Order: sequence, then structure tokens, then C-alpha cells
Amino acid sequence: MAATWRSHSPLILIATLLIIGYQSHWLGAQAGLNHAQEAACFLLVGTAYLWISEIIPLYVTSLLVLFLSLQWLLPLIETQGGSASGDLFYLAFFGDITLLFLGGFVLSMLLNKYGLATRLADWMLRQTGEKPTRVLMGVIAISAVLSMWMSNTATAAMMFAIMTPIIQQLPDTTKFGHGISLAIPFACNLGGLGTPIGTPPNAIALDYLNKNGFELGFGDWMLLSVPIMLLLLGLLWVLLIFLFPPGDLRLPVKSKKKDALTKRQLAVVGIFLAAVLGWLSSGLTGLSSGTIGLMIVLVAFGGGFLGTRDFRSISWDILFMLGGGLCLGVGLKESGLTATLAAALPFDQGFTILFLLLLVVAATMTSFMSNTATANLLIPIAISLPQNPLLFAVTIALMCSASMVMPVSTPPNAIAFGSGLLKAKDMVRSGLVITVLALICTFLAGAYYFPLFSFT
Repeated sequence: MAATWRSHSPLILIATLLIIGYQSHWLGAQAGLNHAQEAACFLLVGTAYLWISEIIPLYVTSLLVLFLSLQWLLPLIETQGGSASGDLFYLAFFGDITLLFLGGFVLSMLLNKYGLATRLADWMLRQTGEKPTRVLMGVIAISAVLSMWMSNTATAAMMFAIMTPIIQQLPDTTKFGHGISLAIPFACNLGGLGTPIGTPPNAIALDYLNKNGFELGFGDWMLLSVPIMLLLLGLLWVLLIFLFPPGDLRLPVKSKKKDALTKRQLAVVGIFLAAVLGWLSSGLTGLSSGTIGLMIVLVAFGGGFLGTRDFRSISWDILFMLGGGLCLGVGLKESGLTATLAAALPFDQGFTILFLLLLVVAATMTSFMSNTATANLLIPIAISLPQNPLLFAVTIALMCSASMVMPVSTPPNAIAFGSGLLKAKDMVRSGLVITVLALICTFLAGAYYFPLFSFT
């Protein structure tokens, strides 16, 4: 009992301070906030603390956000004359973006269950030959391509299962194995930039943009993000060769001969290609990305490709965390707090300084907490900025996934560190360099590449 009290004492202390602070209305008086905005501010601070500390599971925090939004924040918004309804908060948990991500999870399960991801990885590795630099390029390409369409955590776990026997055979005189071990998580992180289903921050940004009048589709996202992704993957390859030179090493990549694809596997390939085609052509067909995601779920489970046990293993915690962040964003917007925070940002320092500041904050926060939580906290504020909300939302989402300094920064990083194949200092050194490169590339793309397109 005493141990339980000690473990929860920080949470109790923070909750007590927040309650005292709100009841005294000190913040509202000092910052000129009405009661709804003040409540939204305390909700934001409390949620941020819970997401950073992870004292309770992240998805529980998300459900707490929904409860407090409905029972505390919504009545205050109505009292202040706002027109928000409970449906807005519920919709955040089961809207178009949730269905899009659910479809992505189901695609990932199909590729894994029927061995198609492993077959693709095995085939690509066989094309590399024995030259270490080519093998490294193959590992980066496989990890990134798969992470565009399936969970980067699952991709990282699969790639380590394939590559660990090869790495363990390398002589002690070379550190090239460290390069391969880092290539997997870093390429998985960067591959997630490429599509809206690659990583939750992308979906969060897309949802906010679409709700604020920007017609940004699945293909439009790829148009903006894939060039940045490819550039960063190339820089990653060069960086790892520079830091962990292979010398005259040779890597005999062996693989077992695979049987021909079964009818079931061919059907899954067809589902995958149809899904990708549907997402890319959603602007022409009139079907939303979420509707296509729902169709994937119906075909996969209705067609018997996946069963009840598979349904129970879906990453529901990620979906709930996604919903909690979107719900928090609704509260911040409807209370008027995002507009107040946006007005308080240092616009007098110039657009460039503000843009760079947002990217640095996103990169820093993601180094120590979930990239989904970071996106949930920053994007609602960024989308309310008057200068270029699309630029801010997209680049913040990209930076949230491209920050990979610490072993805890992303799930693939944690898997790599847990493999025992590398040391923390190797990850921190390489991760810091690639994160800085990602920040520079994202900043330059936002300044010179994004303005070439118009999404309104």
C-alpha cells in the first residue's frame, strides 16, 4: 500500500496543484483568460504532464481527456456563449482519421500474417550481393518502404529477426554491425514520414488540416513528404558508412528459396494494391481515406483473412491515444485557447524565427516523449497560426517522427537498443546528427519546396 502511494504521489501532487490553481483563477486573472480558456489551459498542462511522465497508460490519459472535456470543459464553453457540442468530442475518437489508421493497422496485420513483408525483405536483400554498402542500402530501403505502409515497430522487429544472425557473424574488428543495427530503426522512423498511415503525427496533422479547410489528400501528403524522406534516407546511408566504415568486409546474405505465392497471399497482395490505389485516387472517387480504411477492415475480416483473435490484437491503445489528442484539440479550439496562445507567439521576431522555433521545440519534445503526444500538443496550436498553418502542421508532424536521438524517442529505437547489438552512445551520436539533418531538410523544404503547391 505504501509503495502504491509513493508511486502515485507525484500524480496526486500535480493534480492538487492544478485544482488549487484553477479554483483560485490566478491564471485567468494574470493572462486575461475566461473560465473556459483557463480550464482548457489546465487540461492541456495536466495532459502534457501525464503523457510525458507516463504515470498512467497513455490511452487512459486520452480517455480522461474525453471525460473532463464533456463533464468540465464543455459546460464552461457553453456558459461563455460557445456553440460546441458533445458530438465534436466523441467524433475525435471515431472519425475519418481513426478509420484511416485502423485500415493501416489491418494492412500491417495482413502483410505480417501471410508472410508477405518477410518475403519482400528477403527478396530485396538477395538483390544486394555481398558488398556491405549495398547491403546497408538494402536494409534502409526495405525498412523505409515497409514502414510507409505498416507499423514501424513491427517492421523494426521483423528486420532485426532477419539481420541479427548476419550481424552476429561479423568479426569483432569491425563496427559495421552497429551501422546496420542503427539503419533499421532510423530508416523505420524516416519511412513513416512518407504516408498518412506511416505514423500517428501524420494522421493528426491531416485531420486538423482537413477540418480547417485544407483539401490535403493521401497523395498530396506523399507529394510533400516523400522527397524529404528520400533525401534523409540517402543522408542516413552516407552518415552510417562514414561513422561505421566497413573496409574490405563482405556480407554473405543467404536466404532460403521461397515457394510460389499461395492463392491467399495473392489475394492479400490484391487487397494491398487496391487499398493503395484507393487512397491515392480518393480525390477522384469521392471516397474519403477513412472510408477506404473501413473497406479494408470489412474485406480482411469479412473475407476470412483475419479472425477474432487478430481483431483483439489491433493496437487499440494507439487509436485511443490518437483520439485523445484530437479531442484535446477540439477543446483548445472551441474554448478559444489556441487563438490566444497563437496571438502570444513572438511574431515580431519574423516568420523564419517562429518556424524554426516550432521545429526545434517539436524535435526536442519528441526526444523525451511519444511523438504522438508531441504532435497532439503542438499541432492544435500551430494550426491556429494565421501565417501558414498548413506549413506548420505538416512540418511539425514530420519533425515529430524524424527526431530519434534517445533510445526512448521511438519504438524502433527502443527495439534496436533492446537487441543488445549496440550501445546507447552510438544511438545518441548518430541520432543527434540525423535529427539535426532532418530539421535542416524540413526547414528548407518548408521554405522552398512546399510553396510550389497550393492546397485550399
